Amino acid sequence: MRVGKDLTGQIYDIFVIGGGINGCGIARDAVGRGYSVFLAEMNDLASGTSSGSTKLIHGGLRYLEHYEFRLVRESLMEREVLWACAPHIIWPMRFVLPHHKGLRPAWLLRLGLFLYDHIGGRKKLPVTRTLDMTRDPAAKPLKSLYTKAFEYSDCWVNDARFVALNARDAADRGATIRTRTKVVSAVRDSDHWTLTLQDSLTGAKEEVQAKLVVNAAGPWVDEVLTGVVGSNNAHNVRLVQGSHIVVKKKFDDPRAYFFQNTDGRIIFAIPYEQDFTLIGTTDQDYHGNPAEVKISDTEIDYLCAAASEYFVEPVKREDVVWTYSGVRPLYDDGASKAQEATRDYVLKTDAPEGRAPILNIFGGKITTYRRLSEHMLEKIEDQLGKRGKPWTATGTLPGGNFAVTAFDSELQKLRADYPFLEAAHAHRLFRLYGTKARILLGNAKSLGDLGKHFGSDLYEAEVRYQIEQEWALTAQDVLWRRTKKGLHLSADEAGALDHFMEGAVDRRRAIAAE
Repeated sequence: MRVGKDLTGQIYDIFVIGGGINGCGIARDAVGRGYSVFLAEMNDLASGTSSGSTKLIHGGLRYLEHYEFRLVRESLMEREVLWACAPHIIWPMRFVLPHHKGLRPAWLLRLGLFLYDHIGGRKKLPVTRTLDMTRDPAAKPLKSLYTKAFEYSDCWVNDARFVALNARDAADRGATIRTRTKVVSAVRDSDHWTLTLQDSLTGAKEEVQAKLVVNAAGPWVDEVLTGVVGSNNAHNVRLVQGSHIVVKKKFDDPRAYFFQNTDGRIIFAIPYEQDFTLIGTTDQDYHGNPAEVKISDTEIDYLCAAASEYFVEPVKREDVVWTYSGVRPLYDDGASKAQEATRDYVLKTDAPEGRAPILNIFGGKITTYRRLSEHMLEKIEDQLGKRGKPWTATGTLPGGNFAVTAFDSELQKLRADYPFLEAAHAHRLFRLYGTKARILLGNAKSLGDLGKHFGSDLYEAEVRYQIEQEWALTAQDVLWRRTKKGLHLSADEAGALDHFMEGAVDRRRAIAAE
C-alpha cells in the first residue's frame, strides 16, 4: 500500500465500506452500470454477518406471522433469480415441517404455505405437499408423535462463497476490491469525500477520494457514522446474535427439517457438508463487539434441547463438532423481542445541500441483497446521475454460466476431463467453483499435479486459486469461509496450511510491489 496521498489523483464515483454480501453486491451492480468503484473491507470478505447465516435463500416462512408480506414476496421472487445466477453454489432444497399438536394448527400451516407457493412468482421450484408421517421416510429419524407434515421448497446457498463471487465479478468488471483495509476516517470536502485507509497487516496508510460513500458495514454501520464519519451518536440498528451448531449427521434423508418450538420460535436441521447436520438458529440481543461474538452455553443447550424434542436420538453437547455465530444488524423498529424485529432493510441518504452524500444500509438479509443493491443504485443515480440499466437479474456469477437443470451433466463433463478425481472431490470442486473449476485444475493429469496435499481432498492448486482469485490470505479464510474443510483437517494439517499460505502470500505481495 502507498503511504500518504493518493498518487493516482482519481476521484472514484463510489466508495463502499464493507465487504459483506450487501457491500459486494452494490459494488458489482454499480461497476456493471459504468460507475468507478472502490470497496474496502477491514477483515476478510464475508468475515462477519454474511458467513454466519443459516445458508438459505428463502422467503422466510415465519415472517408471514409478523405480517412482513412485502419482504416475503420480494424474497420469494429472488429465489429462482439467484438460483439461475449461481446454480453451482445455490440449489433447491425441500423442507419438512412436522405438524406439532398443541402448537400452530395444521390449517394455519397449510394456509401459510399456500401463500408461500403463490405470492412470489414460483416457476421451477416444486409446490408444497402433505406428508403421511406414518409412511414417509422423512419420519424415520423423528419421534413417533408426528402423523402429518408439510414439505415445501426453498434454496440452499454457500453464503461466504456467494460474497466472494460477487466481489470477484465486481473486480473483473473494473472495481477495486481491497480486503484487510480499514477506513479510519472519512472527511467531506464539499463535493467529494477524502477517506484515509489503513492496511490491517502492515499499518501503512493511504488516501482515496470519492464522490459518494456507501456505508455497508453491517453490525458496524453505526460505528462508521460515529467513529469514522464523525456524525452525532447514531443508533439505527439492533444487533441480534444468531448461533448455529454442527453435529455428526443425524439423518440420511436429503431433505431438511423445519421445527417449531414451544416458545414460538423455530429452528432448522439441515444436511450439511455431506457428513454433518446444521442446527440453528438462535435469536438474542447482542451488546458486545461484533468481532468477538461466539455461541454461549445457553444457546448450545437451547439448540440441543429444541432438536431433541423431535429427533429419536437426542442431540447432546458432546455431539457438537463446530459452532458459529453471527450478528445481524437489524433495523431498530422497536420490536419487543429479537425474533420479532424486522428483517427488512432500510436505506437512508445523508446529503446536505452542496456536500458529498453518504448512503447508509440498515438491516437486510442475504436473500434480498440483489434487490437491495438495485434500490441502492436508484439512490446513487439520484446523487450522481444515471449510467447503465439494471442488469444483475440475468447476470451470472463466476462459474455459474450453465442452466439450473444442467449441474449433473456439467459435472459429468468435468469428471470426464479429469478422470483422476474421485467422485466426491469432483462434486465438491464443481459445487464451489462451477465452470471455474477448470481454471483451478488447469492441465493436471493426476492428483500429484495439484501440488501439496494439505489433508482431506484439499490441494495446493485450490489454495493458490483462492489466494490469486478470491483474496484468501490465511488458513481461516480457506478452511472456514471459502471451503468448510476445517471440519475435515486436523489441527496439525491446518497449521501446515497456514504456514504455506504465509509464504505464498508474502511472495505474491513481493512480486506485486516490484
